[in-house]
Amino acid sequence: MRVYNFSPGPSMLPLPVLERAAAEMTDANGTGQSVMEMSHRSGDYKPIIEKTETLLRELMSIPSNYQVLFLQGGASLQFAMVPLNLAAPELPGQRRRITLIDTGIWAKKAADEASKYTEVNIAASSKDRAYTYIPAAPAPGTDDAYYHITWNNTIVGTKWPAIPDTGSIPLVTDLSSAILSEPLDVSRFALLYAGAQKNLGPAGVTVVIIRDDLLNRSIPERIPAMLRYDIHNKESSMYNTPPCYGIYIIGLVLEWLKGLGGMEALGKINCNKAALLYNYLEANKTFYSPVEKNCRSLMNIPFVPRETDPDRKAAIEKRFVAEAAAAGLVNLAGHRLVGGMRASIYNAMPIEGVKALLAFMEKFEKEAK
Repeated sequence: MRVYNFSPGPSMLPLPVLERAAAEMTDANGTGQSVMEMSHRSGDYKPIIEKTETLLRELMSIPSNYQVLFLQGGASLQFAMVPLNLAAPELPGQRRRITLIDTGIWAKKAADEASKYTEVNIAASSKDRAYTYIPAAPAPGTDDAYYHITWNNTIVGTKWPAIPDTGSIPLVTDLSSAILSEPLDVSRFALLYAGAQKNLGPAGVTVVIIRDDLLNRSIPERIPAMLRYDIHNKESSMYNTPPCYGIYIIGLVLEWLKGLGGMEALGKINCNKAALLYNYLEANKTFYSPVEKNCRSLMNIPFVPRETDPDRKAAIEKRFVAEAAAAGLVNLAGHRLVGGMRASIYNAMPIEGVKALLAFMEKFEKEAK
């Protein structure tokens, strides 16, 4: 029996994608071999990676002056690659500043990593209220190398309500947990990166979308070849062996998303799913959403008991997660650093899964009285 998997990542994948991958496991595209067995430089594999890029460009309306890279290392490696490539000092001893908005743990990790290579100006933070809102975005400095935001915050469940205007300063975003969740104007950003394991496919692939003018900012002799965007771009993401099977699965996911109607349709579907859960929480006497309404995530929805006694609150959370799992609703525990519960409802989560969660919550509340 398949369960409804509310994991924040690796997340559930669309059932039609899994079934197609299973059918093609030993014979992909009539080649008589699995994608996992193909040489990445073969004529059999080339159409797979090219199709995946073409579909991603189509769905996200990626402009022609942007390059798409399929890399490894997750968003965590991008915390280093972005400053190394975009903010490397021109001469020994010089430093180029970046501006970053602190909206949670992943933004803080990006700041900590970047600070090893350049000066980091944390211009605003929502830490004062446990990251439950998105702060106003101050203007960047005129000499900033780039301006960094985390578009969707997986752990605390916030999302930027609008794209900040950074003028001529390149805007960079970690899009990991919200890529392809709703229409987004790629041209407003200079670089976007996302780990695949939320909305795109299996863990192991990182997508980077980078504007052409940023490809040659780095100082080659100071950066390992594997960490240079220009090299990966020149070699069409095949400087070394890429995560071939993961890219293949992403291609299948993108075909599935296109079949649903593309980004406009997906945005409506995801808004409807999120509204069901948020509206229920607004009227619920047992649980509530701690996130401010104007910046609530469509993908990651934390909720916590209204109980204020720490011991009773912890008991409610433990019982809820255990009983939900027994009912086929798994991975609903909140992040270990914040507690509570969290429902991650990425593209592959059907609306039936959200409705099943609401039915369980209603039953749980009645039995708690």
